[in-house]
Amino acid sequence: MTLPADILGWMEESVGPVTDATRIPGGGMREGWFVDAGGRQLFLRWSPSPLPRNTAFHRLGTEAEVVAALHRAGVPVPEVHAVHPTREAVLLERIAGDTWFYLIKDHGEQVRVAQDFIRSLARIHTLKPDELGIDGLGPARSAREHALERIEGIRSRGTRADGSLDPLVRLSADWLEAHVPDYDGPVVLVQGDTGPGNFLYRDGRVTAVLDWELCHWGDPMDDIAWLSLRSVQDTFTYLPDRLREYGELSGHRLDEDRVWYYRVFAETTMATLNARDEEEAAGTRDIGNAMIYEQLHRRLWLEALDHALGLGLTNVPEPSVDPSPVDRYYGDVLGMLRTTADRIDDPLALRWTKGSARVIQYLREVSTYGPGLEAAELAEIGELLDRPLDDPVQARWELDRASREGVVSDAEYLGCLWRRVQREDFLKRTASGSLRRRTWPPLTEE
Repeated sequence: MTLPADILGWMEESVGPVTDATRIPGGGMREGWFVDAGGRQLFLRWSPSPLPRNTAFHRLGTEAEVVAALHRAGVPVPEVHAVHPTREAVLLERIAGDTWFYLIKDHGEQVRVAQDFIRSLARIHTLKPDELGIDGLGPARSAREHALERIEGIRSRGTRADGSLDPLVRLSADWLEAHVPDYDGPVVLVQGDTGPGNFLYRDGRVTAVLDWELCHWGDPMDDIAWLSLRSVQDTFTYLPDRLREYGELSGHRLDEDRVWYYRVFAETTMATLNARDEEEAAGTRDIGNAMIYEQLHRRLWLEALDHALGLGLTNVPEPSVDPSPVDRYYGDVLGMLRTTADRIDDPLALRWTKGSARVIQYLREVSTYGPGLEAAELAEIGELLDRPLDDPVQARWELDRASREGVVSDAEYLGCLWRRVQREDFLKRTASGSLRRRTWPPLTEE
């Protein structure tokens, strides 16, 4: 993989001759590259395509403005070296450190790193918006005004090409709008998607807080909800201990109801990011990784709504059938991929190989259990709509329409979605590994 000539030329004009550029795994919707240029070790964030017009993400120029302001305020973030005038590309200081929290094996070091992150988050939440001077985010208003503005963004991004609104997005946005917390305290810089995986650490401390593409002015409990979400994806010691420390350092009292509100908000946002054109994205990201995290977020979204609406959703029983005739071939291919992975030194190629294995694990389960689970869903939707259905795609479309038109209640619709998610969870259980059993962590001592 190579960078285009115009990006290489811009970097050389900005910082000097480029001697090496290596793409690294991760980076979400943007690519990440280690760049050696002008005698410096730098980090390039860039996107080959312009941002979609209707997306939740900031342009990289705005993100760089936020990072520069935080750097001036003494927050551990990279120094900004260059911002491309027209393309989605920024050059940052490359800071030493590891990303994934679960790689820390010593419990004492885990606690020290987690505590240092909490100190950074508390520090960020004590900075006054007017003193940060971030023009790209606009003026800071009340937390309620910012929440309502972002809900409108959710509705806009969730609207389909035919003008209809995805029923789950509609239901969530309606609930969010009707239950904006009665909070009139200080508005802070909310990082969004904050927590393990989005900071670097080394020797028991945080070396850099990363990824500000979803930042905004708002309620400090918004970030606590995001932190709890990131703590599901990775590990982060015992969250109630860290939140108690956060309250003491920041002066912001933990409010569990507001955190649950912003958990629904975070997952509804995740479902409507509109980060990329899927056809353009083909072959440019780890599909296996995206598959298991999309499943995790779908389940967490419904779990948060279940808590908010008091639905009492229950799990469906797991099916039991004999393996399909082609099961052995899936096993053989997975064995080949495991052998291949052991011989791969390139981190990106290794990650994508593991992602391919996840997809094959999922397809293996679909081959065995898919027909039975599909039949169960068709029967369920057919009973709800009072007519026989034989095509799953059409059945789901009919269920969505019935929800939009009020033919089925929100509780019935959410129940149907929950059972679908449970079935998909079962099909992806091998690919998801430990993620399948993870859920929202407690906020206080149980």
